[in-house]
This record gives sequence, structure tokens and C-alpha cells, in this order.
Amino acid sequence: MTTQMLETPGADLAYDVHGPLPTADGRPPLIMIGQPMDASGFGALASHFPERTVITYDPRGLGRSTRKDGRVDHAPQIQAADVHAVIKALGAGPVEMFASSGGAVTALALVAAYPEDVTTLVAHEPPLIAVLPDAKAAERARAGMRDAYQEKGWGAGMAAFIVMTSWQGEFTDDYFAQPVPDPAAFGMPAEDDGSRDDPLLSDRSWAVSSYQPDVDALTAAPTRIVIAVGEESRDTFTGRTSEATAELLGQQATVFPSHHGGFLDGEFGYPGQPEAFARKLREVLDDAG
Repeated sequence: MTTQMLETPGADLAYDVHGPLPTADGRPPLIMIGQPMDASGFGALASHFPERTVITYDPRGLGRSTRKDGRVDHAPQIQAADVHAVIKALGAGPVEMFASSGGAVTALALVAAYPEDVTTLVAHEPPLIAVLPDAKAAERARAGMRDAYQEKGWGAGMAAFIVMTSWQGEFTDDYFAQPVPDPAAFGMPAEDDGSRDDPLLSDRSWAVSSYQPDVDALTAAPTRIVIAVGEESRDTFTGRTSEATAELLGQQATVFPSHHGGFLDGEFGYPGQPEAFARKLREVLDDAG
């Protein structure tokens, strides 16, 4: 693996190249992106593609990628331009891409703006509130999570996040009638360290979950887009956004093993099934012909 730093006007972007460039197998590079997850979250998944050249990167302002634009928000259009710059720097495009969570939102923005960059995109559980029938209630739930974080710190915010993202079905009156979750019940610290800059729990990533995909641009693009959903996620928030996004694009979501973090190993707390997940991803990518 080699690590590169790409300097752009707005950020210095760190990305890792696992394997040779040009690629050894005749396939394009496989880029894996997340948000707010950085490259460190893709180690397990990348290890299951030893024959491929895999690229991972840290979005601006996260991990090793530093911002120079004076902003703290995570706008998908800006991050899409960053990924486009990385693809150009590789000199090996168009690429194949696996993108998860907020990274899937970035990837949809990338394909809409730069349709020649990606041959196949597997967009795994994009958390797009606008596509939901209960979008207003989902926005209220998101605001409640943010408020818990602002009022009591990281543990309270993460407990609220877990409750929101594990809720089954639409956000009903029953959801909002629940008591404020106790961080200790989820193994989270009750102490408040005073910081309020967490990209997941603050409103810095609201631009991600509020993004509205450009359906016309996506359906007109030459990119083969596969919307993926975890088999354990089907009725949760990100499962429902995946199904709704797929429907907007005239397809059914492709079911992958495990949950929202299904490609993760135990290093990050809630292990998925990375080997089975990688097997399914390989199958989907190979189906592209």
C-alpha cells in the first residue's frame, strides 16, 4: 500500500493505493468511500480483494485530509468534486466504486456531476431523508438526535443515534413518545467532554442526509448504479432510504449480507460479515461484465 496526498484549493486529500497502477488484472481500480468513515474503515473489505487495485480515501476534514476552505459542513457536491479530483490524479479512470452510507450520497452526487468517472457504482445504504414518505418525521428525529448531542455530549448523542437508526418502520408518534435514551444502556459514556464537532451527531452532515438525488442525471449517466441494502437493515432508517432510492431509479435494492456496517470486522464495535459481504460485492461487480 502507498499513501498519496492530493493538494486541491479547498483541501489536502489523503488516499491509499492498495496494489499496482496501472492495475495488474485489466480491471479498473476499485474505489471504496464512506462518510463520515475514512479509509480506516475499509481495511477488512479491501483485504478480500487481493487481486484488485483498491483505492481508499479520507473525505476532506476527516482522518488525514485537512480542509483549507474555512468550512465545517460536509456537502456532497463538494466531496464529489474531491473524489473526481482523486480519480483524475489516479490517471486510471473510469473506476468501479463501492460507497457506503454518506459515501453513497457523495457517489450519487459524483455520478450526477461527472458521469464518465464511474463504470459501476454500488451505493450501500445512502441515508437520504428526502426520499422517504415520512421525510418530515425523519427530519424531526434527526433534530432530536442533534439536540441530545448538543445538550449532553457524545454519549447522549450516540445513544439517540442508535435509537433512531435501529427504529423499525416510519417515525410515528410512538417513536417520539419514547423516553430520552440512557447512554449507559448502550455502553456509552455519560460524561460530557465538551466537544460539539462530531460529524455524525452534529448538524455538520445534515447536507448529506438532506441531499436530493438528481434522478434525471443519474438515469441518463452511462454508469451502472446498484443500490444495496443490508438484509438486517430492511425496515430501519437506512434500509428504507435504500429501498426508496432504488425505486426512484426504477430498480429494486440489491440485498447484501448483514447490516449498515456489514463490511466491518470487529475492530469497530458492531461487527458485520466482511467475508460474505465481499463475496456479494464481487458477484455484483462481476455481473457488470
